[in-house]
Amino acid sequence: MKIRLVAGSLLSLALASTCACAQGTLLVANQKDRTLSVIDAASAHQTAAIAEERITGHEVAASPDGRTAYLPIYGNAGVGRPGTDGHEMLVIDIASRKIINTVDFGHGVRPHLPVYDTHRNVLYVSTELDQSITAIDPKTLKILYTIPTGAPESHMFALSHSGKYAYTTNVGAASVSVLDLDAHKTLAVIPIGSPDSLKVQRISISNDDKLLFTSDWKTPRLAVIDTSTRKLKTWVPLPATGYGSAPTHDGRYLLLTLPNAAKLAVIDLATLTIVRTIDVPSAPQEVLIRPDGKVAYVSCNVSHQVAAVDLTTWKVQSIIDAGNGADGLAWASTPASAAAGGIH
Repeated sequence: MKIRLVAGSLLSLALASTCACAQGTLLVANQKDRTLSVIDAASAHQTAAIAEERITGHEVAASPDGRTAYLPIYGNAGVGRPGTDGHEMLVIDIASRKIINTVDFGHGVRPHLPVYDTHRNVLYVSTELDQSITAIDPKTLKILYTIPTGAPESHMFALSHSGKYAYTTNVGAASVSVLDLDAHKTLAVIPIGSPDSLKVQRISISNDDKLLFTSDWKTPRLAVIDTSTRKLKTWVPLPATGYGSAPTHDGRYLLLTLPNAAKLAVIDLATLTIVRTIDVPSAPQEVLIRPDGKVAYVSCNVSHQVAAVDLTTWKVQSIIDAGNGADGLAWASTPASAAAGGIH
């Protein structure tokens, strides 16, 4: 009897652990719908689409407690193109599905990517037209300071896991800036090539902070940058132009979207070669790996969907309907009180 009880308890704990890993909310910024999708990860279904009432959000971040979403309003044009210049960021209560506040940057800056720095409890937002990233206090929503990037069109950025640096991709300059997050200054601008011959846009960083990855828009190849030398290390040839990327939690692979090929490439980081590709819906954009490391979510712009890829079998486990122009992704962990049954 005791053996059965222990075995049953262990099984219950294992199942609870598995379910807990899948608990949470996937957020998707839908550019053309001008909405933020709220997707229940356990059921793989959209439960709400929150209207932005502005034009338009491209990227989104969630607070560590899973209660709040931050959605900068970029404008109505692509990077480097004429159009409106967004000047605010929406603050959204995820549980109530309501916009509860805004951050106004005071002038048109085309705010784009929000990233929550858990080392400093600061929210950074790329403020493209000011050639900077802006630091915001997530409690007071006050602007704290800006860090210059030293280059135009600083569209996307990645934070080092050490908490020391930020790395921005500068689309117009075809370069990557290295920012000191403590000194609030530019340490270096790494040229990738001539702006006439290539363009870079999205960026990711290896788990050990040694390598940066950004794709060339014009030629199907991936730039690999050595963070210690702050120089281009090598190019990885691709079967189609790459875009968003993310390393797997074990550090073995880099997942890279190939929008024109409707595929997700899996790159072995030991050999810097593609070891497999996975078919996904049309125009894959961004990759987000779930906190448990078992699933990668891939936003697919033209198909209005998100593909959930099982990282054990390397197969698409589900296709989730989102909004038109599905792009930026964020994971909102289930708040502790809600997980315990305190919020419904």
